[in-house]
Amino acid sequence: MSTREITHDATTWIDITHPGAADVEALHHRFPRFHPLNLEDIRSAIERPKLDHDDSYLFLVMHFPRWDARDELSRPSEVDFFLGPDYVVTVHDGALKPLTAAFAACQTDDNERNGLLGLGATHALHALIDRLVDYVFPILNKVDQRVHAIEDALFESDARQVIQEIALLRRDIISLRRIIRGQIPIVRQLETCEHPILHERMEEYFGDIVDHLFKLGDIADENFEIINSFADTADTLASYRINEVMRILTVISVIMLPLTLISSIYGMNIVLPFADNPNAFIITSGIMLVIALLMLYLFRRRHWL
Repeated sequence: MSTREITHDATTWIDITHPGAADVEALHHRFPRFHPLNLEDIRSAIERPKLDHDDSYLFLVMHFPRWDARDELSRPSEVDFFLGPDYVVTVHDGALKPLTAAFAACQTDDNERNGLLGLGATHALHALIDRLVDYVFPILNKVDQRVHAIEDALFESDARQVIQEIALLRRDIISLRRIIRGQIPIVRQLETCEHPILHERMEEYFGDIVDHLFKLGDIADENFEIINSFADTADTLASYRINEVMRILTVISVIMLPLTLISSIYGMNIVLPFADNPNAFIITSGIMLVIALLMLYLFRRRHWL
């Protein structure tokens, strides 16, 4: 657990990573008007995105994707915001690079600190959300690269491997769509919310974030449609390859059927044609060969091979 703080031009940013009981208690002691349910929410990792209004502050819960390399899946990482007239509090698990990088930059760079905190708490909230939203674009760019890689390998690589990659990527895109869609109503409420803390001039800025979220959603939806079409194509190719194998096996079975019949008859302990002929084996093998060649010719004429 870690609580860090930066103050610049009367605006304070408090950043809490992995909040423990002591962090929550210290936050409650410093801001006694924070509702106990909001303080309880910051210790929960399963809160849905929401925006709570209070007379003296706003409380936001938002989710942004983080990459789980082990499961090859984008998982939602929760960020909680408290916004007051001269402060912004962020609570998170430290997995989101834009948030940790922004705080580190504010600690060492005067220009960064002035750009983020110099225009007030509402502007700081907008800047942080904007950076987190913009960070999703590179994630979707990587998804695009995976989509193009699957497209190139669809007709060349092993079908089983391609189908597995399609399934993993489709699951990742579904997760990204769910994360992105959940944030749009929250930022829209910030855009239209009439609260003393939010400046009217910030409506256009939050509206710009909404536009970015819609663009991200459109990209994710397009990738979802593409990967679904790839899945259909892969299923069609797999079915075609199975049918080809089954056709070859069927032809082999049909050719072997009369040959098996002849060999079975000549295996019987009875008098048969050519039984006393010293070249019986050669003659019988020749007849079987002719039958096989005739059947192959017939299959070829009917375009079964």
